[in-house]
Amino acid sequence: MQRQTISYLSQVVIGPATVGGIQAGAFKIGDTAGTIDNIIQCKLYRPGSVGFVSKSGGMSNELYNTIARVTDGIYEGIAIGGDVFPGSTLSDHVLRFNNIPQVKMVVVLGELGGQDEYSLVEALKQGKINKPVVAWVSGTCATLFKSEVQFGHAGAKSGGEMESAQAKNQALRDAGAVVPTSYEAFEGAIKDTFEKLVEAGKTTPVKEVSPPQIPEDLSTAIKSGKVRAPTHIISTISDDRGEEPCYAGVPMSSIVEQGLGVGDVISLLWFKRSLPRYCTRFIEICVMLCADHGPCVSGAHNSIVTARAGKDLVSCLVSGLLTIGPRFGGAIDDAARYFKDAYDKGLTPYEFVESMKKKGIRVPGIGHRIKRGDNRDKRVELLQLYARENFPSVKYMEYAVQVETYTLSKANNLVLNVDGAIGSLFLDLLAGSGMFTKPEIDEIVEIGYLNGLFVLARSIGLIGHTFDQKRLKQPLYRHPWEDVLYTK
Repeated sequence: MQRQTISYLSQVVIGPATVGGIQAGAFKIGDTAGTIDNIIQCKLYRPGSVGFVSKSGGMSNELYNTIARVTDGIYEGIAIGGDVFPGSTLSDHVLRFNNIPQVKMVVVLGELGGQDEYSLVEALKQGKINKPVVAWVSGTCATLFKSEVQFGHAGAKSGGEMESAQAKNQALRDAGAVVPTSYEAFEGAIKDTFEKLVEAGKTTPVKEVSPPQIPEDLSTAIKSGKVRAPTHIISTISDDRGEEPCYAGVPMSSIVEQGLGVGDVISLLWFKRSLPRYCTRFIEICVMLCADHGPCVSGAHNSIVTARAGKDLVSCLVSGLLTIGPRFGGAIDDAARYFKDAYDKGLTPYEFVESMKKKGIRVPGIGHRIKRGDNRDKRVELLQLYARENFPSVKYMEYAVQVETYTLSKANNLVLNVDGAIGSLFLDLLAGSGMFTKPEIDEIVEIGYLNGLFVLARSIGLIGHTFDQKRLKQPLYRHPWEDVLYTK
């Protein structure tokens, strides 16, 4: 089969075992040249006059530094890697450097093993390279060992006299390259060659420029007080940066030592202040009374079905919580909002209900599927009793009761439900405590704080139903077909 020659235009393959390459002041690929500090130290922020190619990636950084000390720096540096068959050879790059006008001299670092350096020797002998080449082949110490030694790279293994570092160095020297007597003399050879080019007028050292300022590490600058990093999240309710978490500035240990309860924690995290005990106790009562309402309501039903599908706790809880809305537990905020607006405007229960009717809006907090005027919701009665005995004022609750009296004259199931009771009583809590301004109360209702109580409370029951189904090892739920009306 005839071998095809593929043209890669101006593209060059280096590696595969390479740390990369750099064109000073332009770009770098791979990890070569190291950190920004090292790039600045080795003058790699701007192009110099030296083309450099090496088998060793680790020694590349060393030679970048060496070349920067004794010349005006490198124009381009390449590490081809130490594989036996690299993607491109030393001579490939030297020949390429020979055709780059900005490159005035070439530095080559080879190593024992293989015959790659001999292709460079041939190119020198044939006159293909007209720029000074300073070269060194490392591995001369191999002759000190009695047996053959494998150095770090796959290709760094002498396979005979010709592949020894000494033979390669001599061949390069005979072909016209500048080859020192040892690696220690390599730096001096590079310096002498560059200075001769300058003296002969064949090159003018690149003018030094001020390197770009290295940005200071952000964490260091913040610690020194030089900068203030913009924040992505703002938190005003808790702080965990000290020895212990603080809720609204109150240390966790203090909360426990004072015997504060869940209601107190909610008051700190939600309202950012310590509410009076009668307020936090009311919050706890709301949570207890709303924790569960049996397995048949939509939220519990969803959690049960999800649990029986084998899902995890969080999935079961979320499936139940997603049903909370205006028709199920999500009416507390709306009840508070409408009752407050009507009371503050001085509307009579008749005016309020009829105006809502004209708007086509059901009064939130009024109505129940089961409870009636002669079968009141025990939870509502408990909340009203507690408020009358402990709250300084219950004006909003009394207004809600007056609205209930009017709606019951329309239908026996239009009773004040637990959403309406909590919504109106929370208005009394906020207004009666004297700890909230009118704008703050409006904001609390608008944001959705009160529905948060129902979400928190009902989570307890939904988790309970999830555990209950898993404990009972209930199978996958499928709704009975006889409970579905199939129509066309």
